[in-house]
Amino acid sequence: MEPILIYGFPLGSSMGLVAALEWLRKPYRLCRVDMLGEMRDPSYARINPRHETPAFVTNQGRVLTENMAIASWLAARDTERRISFDPLSPEADRMHQLMAFVNTGFTAAFSPLWAALEMQTPNPAMQSALRQWGQGSVVQRHDRLEELIGDAPFLLGDHPTLADGLLIGVARWLDFHAVADRNRWPKLAALRARLESDPAVIYATALEQGEHIPGTGACVGHLPLAEVIDRFGTPGA
Repeated sequence: MEPILIYGFPLGSSMGLVAALEWLRKPYRLCRVDMLGEMRDPSYARINPRHETPAFVTNQGRVLTENMAIASWLAARDTERRISFDPLSPEADRMHQLMAFVNTGFTAAFSPLWAALEMQTPNPAMQSALRQWGQGSVVQRHDRLEELIGDAPFLLGDHPTLADGLLIGVARWLDFHAVADRNRWPKLAALRARLESDPAVIYATALEQGEHIPGTGACVGHLPLAEVIDRFGTPGA
């Protein structure tokens, strides 16, 4: 069977993994999940008890969660090295370093902003404090990422890799939360512009928004969430 990526909307970090699967060009399926609705349903705990996306069903029917675990699975099967590098190479070490930074500090910096936005019982004073804290953290992490970006067109050379996929799914949150003008970080702004014009990212973004446009053909279809839960979810969870 083809692996299945369970990706979330709106604005899920998993959008970048859809793009990475397109760059990989091996058959896969998708399952689109409403993070404000379906993902919060108790039945979703059978896929991920933490009620988060992404989740990934391997070609052996095992469920993986967490961006780094999914990216590692993809890299191990990237025999043509389209989105990764020889695991013993310096480039692979650098890729894992950048992915770890994006997946931890860079992504986590936005957590206070999401907490303020999604607070079920409004608390203006707390929301204001969360926004102030989050904005400062996001700016600081963008400063650090700007320092890590080199002169190549993408994070690790002349074509996008898993590191670029993890980044583009999250980097757009800067604009959504109106933290700062992206041009404050010229290298990162240029990288984002290149990724946003990439056909795979355009395809992944369109799918996230519920649109259907041609991709590479690697995606062989969508499955409904209920079917994925029934077939691959943990029984009784």
